[in-house]
Amino acid sequence: MTTNLNPYISFRDNAKEAMTFYQSVFGGELTQSTFAEFHASEDPAESDKIMHSALKTDNGLLLMAADTPNSMDYSPGNNISVSLSGDDEAELRGYWDGLVDGGTVTVPMEKAPWGDIFGMLTDKFGIAWLVNVSGAQPQ
Repeated sequence: MTTNLNPYISFRDNAKEAMTFYQSVFGGELTQSTFAEFHASEDPAESDKIMHSALKTDNGLLLMAADTPNSMDYSPGNNISVSLSGDDEAELRGYWDGLVDGGTVTVPMEKAPWGDIFGMLTDKFGIAWLVNVSGAQPQ
């Protein structure tokens, strides 16, 4: 698997609706997981919110999105991140190490509830990045 770079849009409470709309525009396969499915929030009000959504089209487009947890700031206009994902842990950790230089880690790069290695950071230019190593071995 190669490393992929794609947009990741944050919503407050309407990621499911938005991604269903984008599917109607672009076609493709839409997958969505809630916070409850991964026990990713202790707030019962967030159980049906979308923790991760991905729309993959037949022509290779990939759009990802999620609902922003109530505990995190949400500012429309500043709600797009860049996602790096793949299965080459050394390559992705190298990108992580480069991006975090002068930046701020918001979620440490470690094993996530869904089994992958995952981290979030904001680089020194204010750009939010999500890094996910799929199929990662336990650390």
